[in-house]
Amino acid sequence: MRFSLVPLFLVIMPLLEIAGFIIVGRQVGVLATIGLIILSTVVGSVLLRTQGLGLISRIRQTMEQGGVPAREMVHGFMIVVAGLLLIIPGFLSDIIGLLLFIPAIRDLAWQFLRSRVIIVGQGEDFTARYSARQRDKVIDLDTQDYTSTGPRDTPWRRLDDE
Repeated sequence: MRFSLVPLFLVIMPLLEIAGFIIVGRQVGVLATIGLIILSTVVGSVLLRTQGLGLISRIRQTMEQGGVPAREMVHGFMIVVAGLLLIIPGFLSDIIGLLLFIPAIRDLAWQFLRSRVIIVGQGEDFTARYSARQRDKVIDLDTQDYTSTGPRDTPWRRLDDE
């Protein structure tokens, strides 16, 4: 029977965050602590937006070249997690979130998690299905298909026209 650390983590993490608030609050004061929490939320939102948009363009570029963006997808997930950790109030979650924004740390985390995660859709079969799906996006209609005076048996006509 395999023991999961997730429930233990979910119990201990809030306690560590509360301890972090107490320690930082004693050192810098209550207002400065609240200011740091607000600053980390703003920084997390900005980093999530800028890093996420850059990653989306890299994923699109990899797929257009016919490659499978497995690494980019994993990095994208980690960037989302990092941004959420920065937005959630707490200093320990902020430290983990900031570390996840560093590409080298994300690569190390992926090396650790690779054996525990299954990515559905990897390989040449996925690439072939994706490129076939890209070609099938064009729907060619005749003029009669999208005008109200066209044939009555078109699937594009609304049912309440009858």
